[in-house]
Parts: sequence; C-alpha cells; structure tokens
Amino acid sequence: MTTTIQPRLTQVFRFLRARYADGVAELAYAFDDGEPLVERIRFPDAPALPRERQAAFDAALKLLHLVAGVSYYKAGVPPRIEVADGPLDAATADLLDALYLHGLAEFAYRNGLDLRGRISFPRSATSPSPLRGEGRGEGPTSPHAPPLGLPKRTLVPIGGGKDSLVAVEAIKSIGGDATAVWVGNSPLIAACAGRTGLPTLNIQRELAPGLFELNRLGAWNGHIPVTAVNSAILAVAAVLYGHDSIAFANERSASAATLEYDGQQVNHQWSKGYAFEQLLGEWLHTHVAADLDYCSLLRPYSELAITRAFARLPQYFEAFSSCNRNFRILGPKPADRWCGQCPKCHFVFLALAPFLPKPRLLAIFGRNLLDDETQAAGFDALLEYKDHKPFECVGEGAEARAAMYALSQRPEWQEDALVARFRAEILPQLDASQLALEPWLEPSAEHRVPARLQGALKAIG
Repeated sequence: MTTTIQPRLTQVFRFLRARYADGVAELAYAFDDGEPLVERIRFPDAPALPRERQAAFDAALKLLHLVAGVSYYKAGVPPRIEVADGPLDAATADLLDALYLHGLAEFAYRNGLDLRGRISFPRSATSPSPLRGEGRGEGPTSPHAPPLGLPKRTLVPIGGGKDSLVAVEAIKSIGGDATAVWVGNSPLIAACAGRTGLPTLNIQRELAPGLFELNRLGAWNGHIPVTAVNSAILAVAAVLYGHDSIAFANERSASAATLEYDGQQVNHQWSKGYAFEQLLGEWLHTHVAADLDYCSLLRPYSELAITRAFARLPQYFEAFSSCNRNFRILGPKPADRWCGQCPKCHFVFLALAPFLPKPRLLAIFGRNLLDDETQAAGFDALLEYKDHKPFECVGEGAEARAAMYALSQRPEWQEDALVARFRAEILPQLDASQLALEPWLEPSAEHRVPARLQGALKAIG
C-alpha cells in the first residue's frame, strides 16, 4: 500500500469484486477510497467447471467474498458497509449481520468496542427475510435452489487435532467416499491428512499484504471467526470439485458462550457453534444447491465423548496436535507439537486422561501437566474456578470439572500436584452429584447430519 490511512478513522468498508479464473479466486476490498486489499485463494488442480454448476459456483464465490471480508473489516470497523454489486437479499444480509456481530464479539470485547447497531449489510427492500426470531431459521424458509446432482462424497476439513480425525474414521467406518481438506500450509496438518489414507486437497489462502501494513498503521486487531471463512472456501470447493457434503468436526460445547459481557454473549467458537451451522447450512440449500449439505458430524457429542472416541485411534497419537501455537501465522512454534503451556494443551491433556492409560498419555505430551504446580492458573480457568473459560476452542467448565473429578478418584492420579489440589481445595466447594463423567458421554439429538452420513454417528458414540 502506498497511501497512508488511519484505519480506525475510516468511514466505509467496501466489497469491491470477486473474480475466479484458472483455480484462483481474487477477493478485493477497500476502506473509503483507499487502495484495494486483494486476497487470493488458490484451488489446486482445479477442474473445468461444468456449465450447469456455474450459477451455484457464482453464488458460493459471492458468499466467500462477503464472509472473508471479516478479516479486513475488523481493521477499522467503519460505520458503513457497501457492496459494489448492490444490496443483498434479506437471508444473505441476516447471515452476514449475525456472523460479523457474533463472530467478532470476542474481538470487540478485548478491544473495548460495541458492534451492536454498527454492523448492517445493505439489503434489498423488496426481499422479505425468511428468518425470524434471532435468525436461527425458525420461520418459513425460502424455496431451495435446484439440486446439482453432486457426487456423493464428503469434504472433511482436517485441523491437525483429535476432532477431525475422529470424524474421518467415522466416515471411513461406513465406507463413505471422502476427501481430507485443509486451508493453509501447515506441515502438521498435512502429516495428519496423509495418515488418514483419504485423497487430500490443500487449498491456499493468501491474505492481502496490505492488511499487515494496516496493522502497522494502528488497525484494530484480534480474533476473527476463521471457521466461517474456511466454511465459505469449502462451499466453493464443493461445487468446483464435486462433493455433496461438507462435514466439519465441531462438537456440542462449541455452542457454549465463553462469557457474557454487557448483555451480550461472547463465544470464541461462535462460527463453530450450532447457530452458525444452521444459518449457513440453510443458506447453501436456498442459494447454492439443494443437494449441498453443510454440517458438523460431531455436533451431538461433548468434548469428553470425542476424546473417548479418539482414545481408540492410536494410529494418530504420534501425529496429532491441538496446540494452537503450531498454527500461528507469525511467531515461534513448539518444537515437539505440544507447548504444554496453552489452554488447548491443558484441555486435551485433561480430557484424554480419563480414557488413556497414564503412561500412554504422558508419552504423547512428553510430560505430566497435572503434576506441575506452575500450571494451576491454566487448569483453574478450564474449571471456571476463579476465572472464566479461556478464549480458546476448549470444552465447557462443567465437563472439565467432571474429568478432573474422575481423575481425583483414581489412585494413579491422586498424588499429582494439581489433582491433589483439586481434591483438597476445589472439590469441597462443588456438588459431587454434578460431577459424573457418564452424562457427558451421551449424544444429543441436535444435529444436521444428512441421512447418508448418519450411520457414522454410531462409530463415535
């Protein structure tokens, strides 16, 4: 960027254009009359697009342009949003208003901002909203887009952690045709995807270089709903490569808020939650293709139920990692897949402990995190003891307490520093009747898994 602007003083965020050619999507944005910020997404070995899929592809590409803009909008959070090719139908505007408000709630909380009443995508006055209530698809729905006759195969996003690997093995257990897909260039994710034995698809997302310049100039910065961006990328990929379903591995507890602040729930995982899954899944049916399903295969399950299922998959023990420090764009990464200090390391260790022999778990992490007094504050936050749940993709406080209680009853764990501290200091303050592990292992009936994949649910529970 050659023009110096002050991002926080901008007045308009503009969606300029979305173009696709030869496997590359270009998404352009601008603040005020500033220079375009151009992001590129590369779809490898992209096939020629069948003519009958062109309209669906164009709709998915437009949504990707609008969703990916969240990475740039948050740099200035100006009071006005403009879309170059005109106002949106009400369902699309509803989806984006909800995504930007709730998906940026943590960003707003940490920066002392209130985005309520500020985010408003332009909408056509002639297009009635198919949604009512809080935009959860409870009202009459729009007619579905026509089916495309997409091949019956599934895109399964791989994140390098336990959840997506459980989803892969569940689909494999019913002989499902699936492709392991990921966005970015993480060697760790590539190694996990390779172990699945599935065909792989590695899509590259190149953020506009100007975004980093805006950060240097004092832009607002913070967490964005990256799962929503990846979901929109995969919707384009599903139409392009020919898949009739996108099956994420987002668990039930992703819908639970991290905290409530000033009357608004703040959920670090909002775009992994069920409300967003419903909004996007219905939007794809009405705007892209009636036979393109978007779901989370693990939605009925708690984190503890998923870790129990993962404990039966030893082929991945030496390859997986949920430690977010492996996936930083900038900054150091852990040398051995687990930093042992972050909330994700703490939670995965605690959640796996009831289901794995102790020596096996210590071999995975290379240390005993529960026998280290310096880690007390991190585990306290997971338990929601003296602190709120961390801003990370971790389970609910109640399931962390159930896991810790289970360990406190087992002789091989009782003498470890933080388990002993739990027994002596925290447990007396809790209602033991609320600490059972077993209720967390029961699936919920709430999910959007399409009929042809529902057999995979049995492999998880």
